[in-house]
Amino acid sequence: MLHIVLVTSCLFLFFLPHQSHAAGDVDGNPRPEGSGIARPSGSGGPAPVVAPPPAAPSEKEDELRRQLQIRDAQLARHETELAELRALLTSRLPALATQPPPPSPAPAESDTSAWYHRLQIRGYLQIRYNQIPSAASNENLINEQGDKSIGKNGGFYIRRARVILFGDVHPRVSVYIQPDFASAIGDQLNVGIVRDFYADVFLDRKKEFRLRIGQSKIPFGFENLQSSQNRIPPDRSDALNSAWQNERDLGVFFYWAPAHIRSRFRHLVESGLKGSGDYGVVGFGVFNGQVLNRAEANAFPHVIARVTWPFALGSQFLELGGGGYYGKYTVKLESPKDGPPITSASADNTFDDARGHISAVLFPKPFGLISEFNIGISPSLGIDEPNRVDSRFLYGGYVQAMWRFAHLLGTPALIPFVRGTLYSGGKKFFTNAPHYEVREVEFGAEWQLVPAFEVVVAYLIADRTSDKYPYKQESGHVTRLHMQINY
Repeated sequence: MLHIVLVTSCLFLFFLPHQSHAAGDVDGNPRPEGSGIARPSGSGGPAPVVAPPPAAPSEKEDELRRQLQIRDAQLARHETELAELRALLTSRLPALATQPPPPSPAPAESDTSAWYHRLQIRGYLQIRYNQIPSAASNENLINEQGDKSIGKNGGFYIRRARVILFGDVHPRVSVYIQPDFASAIGDQLNVGIVRDFYADVFLDRKKEFRLRIGQSKIPFGFENLQSSQNRIPPDRSDALNSAWQNERDLGVFFYWAPAHIRSRFRHLVESGLKGSGDYGVVGFGVFNGQVLNRAEANAFPHVIARVTWPFALGSQFLELGGGGYYGKYTVKLESPKDGPPITSASADNTFDDARGHISAVLFPKPFGLISEFNIGISPSLGIDEPNRVDSRFLYGGYVQAMWRFAHLLGTPALIPFVRGTLYSGGKKFFTNAPHYEVREVEFGAEWQLVPAFEVVVAYLIADRTSDKYPYKQESGHVTRLHMQINY
């Protein structure tokens, strides 16, 4: 503002009009030539000089003098103002030189910084067809826990239709929400139901310690934790999957893994090596124990613990782990209409439920091997007491071999596999907790044609207990086609 005043004043002075002093009369008019000498008529000599009489001042002269006085007064006033402004500016310059510049206004929060813009969406779709001719078909061979389209009149079947919403809503909190739109309630298929709905609360800045709160996978075994999006065989084995239908329950779990091991868990999934994901090096927790989307049925929650470590062996990875759980499980009993009543060894149908497991995984680079085994006690009907439920011994495991051909014919990977499964024990989550004897061999190949599309062709040779009363043993072969879209 001071600079503007100074410049304006100087311009005003520069253009101020000045009084002209050109030759002429008092009115400023030029005198005619020879107006100062009078020559008398007829005289031969020079005429004497006669001075003109003084002229009286005119009104125009008085006006010019008055204007000059006004301009002189204005000039004096401006000179005074300029002196004052110069003194003020000189006194302020040191302070202005040392004064820090005013802070720039903080930018307004953009829409992309809002928590809901940090969420991501992914998922996958699985479609099955199990009615391809095989060497020994048996329409009574069924698997209610695994693929419900095995058996008579299976047809095309949506095995899984997952949409996953996940992301960080805070530097210390992330969320994970996964519904499945291919669940079944009775004979109604493709029902939407919650699979996962939890939050990870990180207890440190490096995110090595965290609490998982909500409905999530129970940290038991390797294959149970491995996503069906990454698993090679179409279904999980009965050996460890008989512990938890749909592998999930509601509870609170603690996980710890150092940062470099968390990165390794992520690499084993993202590189196509079929990892299980990050469930910590150490994990333990407490949960209801009545399996997915069922309310607790007793006052005894389950407790669980698991330890695992993925070792780097040159270019190969070997993961070793183990753990177990304990709790009380309440069985639903229902006597058949055409058979003897089902009885219980417990007055409230609540029984001890405990298992321990070990796992060893050699990831396919290119050869891979997975082996898991578990033993324990769980409610079930007995072999010698087929109509009485009690807490009984169980055991089982599986071995799977595979070979990964990376970048075959310009595709990401082709992985042939073979898996053998053995299980003897109950399935507590089915009515009456039937006792199962399962012997299966399955072989085939997964071919990932592009990252967004893969196909599995498998041949299953099975001998297993039926899920329906009177729980007879059934055997047969199934040729299976499995298609998966990843997004």
